[in-house]
Amino acid sequence: MDFQARLMDSSEKAYFNRFIESSPKGHVLQTWEWGDLKAKTGWIPFRIMIEKEGQPVGAVTVLKRAIPLLKKNIFYAPRGPVLDIKEPGLFPFLLTKMKALAREHQVIFLKIDPDVPAHDLAWQDALKQAGFRSADKGEGFEGVQPKYVFRLDISPDSDQLMRNFHQKTRYNIRLAERKGVEIVETGTREDLPVFYRVLQETCERDHFLVRSYQYFEDLYDYLVPPGYAKLFLAKLGGKVIAGTLLLKLGDKAWYLYGASSNKERNAMPNYLIQWTMIQWAKSQGCTLYDFRGVPGQLTEENPLYGLYRFKKGFSGEFTEFIGEYDLVYQPAAYWLYQTLEPLYYHGVRKLIGLKKKLKK
Repeated sequence: MDFQARLMDSSEKAYFNRFIESSPKGHVLQTWEWGDLKAKTGWIPFRIMIEKEGQPVGAVTVLKRAIPLLKKNIFYAPRGPVLDIKEPGLFPFLLTKMKALAREHQVIFLKIDPDVPAHDLAWQDALKQAGFRSADKGEGFEGVQPKYVFRLDISPDSDQLMRNFHQKTRYNIRLAERKGVEIVETGTREDLPVFYRVLQETCERDHFLVRSYQYFEDLYDYLVPPGYAKLFLAKLGGKVIAGTLLLKLGDKAWYLYGASSNKERNAMPNYLIQWTMIQWAKSQGCTLYDFRGVPGQLTEENPLYGLYRFKKGFSGEFTEFIGEYDLVYQPAAYWLYQTLEPLYYHGVRKLIGLKKKLKK
């Protein structure tokens, strides 16, 4: 087997990121910079590299978060680990090293949600053999990362991609152009305040929670300079009416955040901005464009059905991921955590609801 594992330090950031970027299952949420971003929100990142004969063969960014009530911690590897699950002995070796790290840091369990389709039998077998248990919580929007997404192969030429879109999607893209919507592909840090204001409008309208402005400043500072993120803005008459944040790593791009003003929605800026992002991703050598989360319950009664219909109009492939899995190190503490966590978030939701009522 002859695998070696080691914790990486900041001097090896480029080496670590090169492996993540070059791997078929590499994901921007596993980059060094994403770990630095999450460190600003209370997580502590560890980066583990597995090598064989001096060459990298597996890696993971794992985040540690304290659970003060239990005086313990949890591990989470967003869209990780990054490795070939069919490499004999590699996954068990990594888990052995992570278990030792977990023991050192009083970790209750490790959560993973790898970038793996639900039908991948090799991963299913490996998770079962390792003792992981499914930790899915709902129809795809209840988990840490979306379980259901639309993914579009953008390797065909632009004309073919446009022909593949739903007729209504093509119409709305052209309508936005006719109405004079302008897409700015080079959003700057100075544009963040207006983007955030529009995002707040969107979240209020659609009943989503919104992160703090500081988070978006940090996201920009950590991910835009190395080329892992990009801000797009849609303007009409010189005013910003929509905006998006795109993530990119290697030949993959992800639509992360979208915002649209309550004004000028009939100008259809969201359609044109998506088409612009797709074309930009193509120009950067990307072959996969991920629209990210959609509901798993595909009926018109679902309040998120409009989001599903919008993304479906670009003719991507509806993809179900394998979902969240937990590897439990401390069963009693895990039971306590599973019992207390829903009570905590129920209290948070009630508090948010109360604040909204007081505003009215």
